[in-house]
Amino acid sequence: TLLALGYHPVLANVTNTVGQLSGYAGIVVGYRPELAGQRGRINVLALPAALGAAIGVVLLKLSSPGTFHSVAAWLILVACALLALQPSLRRRLAGRAADSHRPQPQVLVLVALASIYGAYFGAALGVLLLAALAVFVVDRLQRLNALSRFLVMEVNLIAAGCFAVLTPVRWEAAAVLAVTTPIGGRFGVTVARRLSERTLRTVVIALGLAASAYLFAS
Repeated sequence: TLLALGYHPVLANVTNTVGQLSGYAGIVVGYRPELAGQRGRINVLALPAALGAAIGVVLLKLSSPGTFHSVAAWLILVACALLALQPSLRRRLAGRAADSHRPQPQVLVLVALASIYGAYFGAALGVLLLAALAVFVVDRLQRLNALSRFLVMEVNLIAAGCFAVLTPVRWEAAAVLAVTTPIGGRFGVTVARRLSERTLRTVVIALGLAASAYLFAS
């Protein structure tokens, strides 16, 4: 939306990250029942998410204005493919998942990489994280979706704090986002909780494909 309104891509990205913090908080609050019992996972995944977010901020500061846009669409497509293949991949990997409460090393690496991307660009970070968690962590998709949203909030909290100090922000646009995104976030959680796992997967993939198509076209 900010791009469509004529904002410079990097400025739009930074402003979006800062403005949506309240929306991410609203999503996490709405997902509290699904987050219950996942403190161990959060403790394990918080560090790679924080490190990835810090690296993403540095990369954005060092890159040219147009560079950060180039790989995003492909990353989202990969995430959609992983999520689509998740049921069959999950069956193949089922014997390797000894403890569903302790994420495997692969998940730590994937969360860190996704968090770098999230702080650097941000679009469809939830799709990337949900795909990684769904393949390697044994649990219901709704609970993994809640966990991915918590990590998205963490990544954006770190990135927004850095951006507010290091880069220009269009605060009037950020203020609009801060008021409106919590409403959408709480409504989205209510809808998502009522969907079956198959429907939720289909919706997330469709949104990811739409975001990817927009990025390819822009």
